Amino acid sequence: MPKKINSDSKYGQKIITLFAKLMFSNEKHSLVDLARTLECSKQSVMRMIDDITMFYGVQLTESYEGKRKYYQIAQKPGAVPLVSMSESEFHVLQMCRAFTEHLLGRQLFGEAAQALMKSQALLPDDNVVSGKHFASLIPGNIDYTPHHRNIRTLIRAMDEKKVCRIAYLSLMSESEKTFYIKPLKIFSHKDTVYLHARMAKSPGKPYKEPKYDPLLAIHRIKELQITDRAYVFPANYDFEKTFNQNFGVIKEKAFDAVVEFQGYAAKYVSERTWSPGQEIAQLPGGKIRLTFTTSSRPELVSWILSFGAEARVLAPDWLVEEVSSVIGEMAGKYQLRG
Repeated sequence: MPKKINSDSKYGQKIITLFAKLMFSNEKHSLVDLARTLECSKQSVMRMIDDITMFYGVQLTESYEGKRKYYQIAQKPGAVPLVSMSESEFHVLQMCRAFTEHLLGRQLFGEAAQALMKSQALLPDDNVVSGKHFASLIPGNIDYTPHHRNIRTLIRAMDEKKVCRIAYLSLMSESEKTFYIKPLKIFSHKDTVYLHARMAKSPGKPYKEPKYDPLLAIHRIKELQITDRAYVFPANYDFEKTFNQNFGVIKEKAFDAVVEFQGYAAKYVSERTWSPGQEIAQLPGGKIRLTFTTSSRPELVSWILSFGAEARVLAPDWLVEEVSSVIGEMAGKYQLRG
């Protein structure tokens, strides 16, 4: 189910948000992504862009990649807008830094901290905004400090749209595999940083279309090299549609699942969105029934088991059988000896 358009947000607030996104990002944005960010129609975004151009004298460039339309503010070479930063905006930056410190690693975190110190100079009246109010709980985190070089290399490859040669050790393999990829997006999920890519042809070998696009954990990349081969960024690529339409980071064939929760689990689950089209039905005794879409069977089974006896699978039947089988196997390992 698509996200409902937010009609409560005032037009003036949206046009300011749009202007700031275009002005300070220094990159082009698709009409589709702008409409999603502002929670309005594409026609409304186009009207706001017309108003920005007409009333504020801002020049915008339009371009197309496939059927997708992009907008970007045309800035003069060397021109950097100097604006004052509010305390609220700086608080948000401090919060973002604290929440991602364990993902950045020491070096990248240091760069982020330095950038914040420079940004604080933009605050009016020399206000000092402390970052001591925010922190992050990090048990089980991965130290990405040894992987900074690969992250920077991937960013450069995406900027230059270059194919990469990669040696990768997957979680279930005992040896590395070498192949070629077109890097598309770096993202985080549950304190792990991933690379989503598309497979590229290996030199001297026939190309075979994979069943799924490569989804690579950054910390499992053992070697990475940018080649001189260029690639065209796919015009139909949409990260939101690929990853944020159902439960799980693994993207296999999507299916609907129905799970009943009680106790603390019912309250916890009902506070969150697990897939955009989910339905939560209130049941007697404080129970709830969650109907949602997922594309990852192993992640779903682990998630259900994490709630112990406060979760019960209702559908599909094969999932009920699988969870029941895992529970039986677990119980067998904990039987008391006579």
